[in-house]
Amino acid sequence: MFIDRAKITVKAGKGGDGSMSFHREKYIAAGGPDGGDGGHGGNVIFVADNQLSTLLDFKYKKKYQAQNGGDGTSGRCHGKNGADLVIKAPVGTVIKYNGKIVCDLKQKGDRFVAAKGGTGGWGNVHFATATRQAPKFAKVGTLGDERELELELKLLADVGLIGFPNVGKSTLLSTVSAAKPKIANYHFTTLIPNLGVVQAGDGESFVVADIPGLIEGASLGVGLGHDFLRHVERTRLLIHVVDVSGIEGRNPIEDFDLINKELEAYNPILKERMQIVAANKTDIITDPEMYQAFLDEMKKRGVKVFEISAATKTGVRALMAYAASMLKEIPIPETEVEDIDHVEYTFSHKEDEFTVRKENEIYVVEGPYVLKLLNSINFEDYESMSYFQTMLRKKGIITALEDAGIHENDIVRMGDLEFEFVF
Repeated sequence: MFIDRAKITVKAGKGGDGSMSFHREKYIAAGGPDGGDGGHGGNVIFVADNQLSTLLDFKYKKKYQAQNGGDGTSGRCHGKNGADLVIKAPVGTVIKYNGKIVCDLKQKGDRFVAAKGGTGGWGNVHFATATRQAPKFAKVGTLGDERELELELKLLADVGLIGFPNVGKSTLLSTVSAAKPKIANYHFTTLIPNLGVVQAGDGESFVVADIPGLIEGASLGVGLGHDFLRHVERTRLLIHVVDVSGIEGRNPIEDFDLINKELEAYNPILKERMQIVAANKTDIITDPEMYQAFLDEMKKRGVKVFEISAATKTGVRALMAYAASMLKEIPIPETEVEDIDHVEYTFSHKEDEFTVRKENEIYVVEGPYVLKLLNSINFEDYESMSYFQTMLRKKGIITALEDAGIHENDIVRMGDLEFEFVF
């Protein structure tokens, strides 16, 4: 089964909690704090693998989670770091977040960190000072990133076969390569893109993709074309297969113009893509005048035409030889993600963000930082409470409450904690 779109959720591991402990040993009266730090959570990493050709695995498994970091322990022992989760994806996979492309796995081995693991919390040993020699609190680990991603597979092919259904694209592919696509005498025989490798001689080869489902209105979602037009974007050269036999009563000039109109409507860049025409089914021409008119029109436009019959292999070798020579001169096309480094791109983190709102006379403070701070406080310890108040002011939460109009003794809610505000 060929699957070229998927939507999944990835979640990195949570950082381990720091330990709150004190050294206890015979003959040592005051060993002091010795709580170790928590381990870091594992990352979720995509790796491009050229042994995969479909996103089928992501159809059945929708959630991917990396390992959490281990908690710190006494004796200043550091918690174990969580193992990274490595997800293999086909070369040519594009990863989107909130509709924006954030990664393009173009080559084998390309790596992309899709979700970064949380950091481990500090043990209480870090909070010891000359005046606070026995801190009774430690920090909890932060949560790992969690986000929903869209995956799209764009086939990596040198040559794309385009044209209306039933014009002979699949027959041509089976003739020039070892690919065995389904072939029958009805429209939409091909429901998925097919790939084949063409041996061009002298040890050279190139990949050809049969792009199915192109009809009028494909760029607007009509038929199957909207699902597969994106595969055309990765090709360097287009072979436009046109049925010139007239056996179905179609006009080849109109067919040629309609397909190109759909390509341009989908992506204007495709208008500039190098294109040659394979005038197919020349062995069964029923209207010689219409065929000649097509040849004259293509010559007038400066379009290179090869007269072929995919069924009898007439003219096919010359077509492939010309395609091979053209590929030597055509650079790999830039994609819409040319400004994104697929290896080093990082998501913006919002761990320090918070919001203040008023709800039924209560000032509610929310955000990732609020939860992180609350989980690191021991509210039964004076020094821990002092740290809590210091961080409220340092992070600007007190100022934000004042800007929101809070007064003395008004109620503030942070998570499950409620307290009166005191200037």
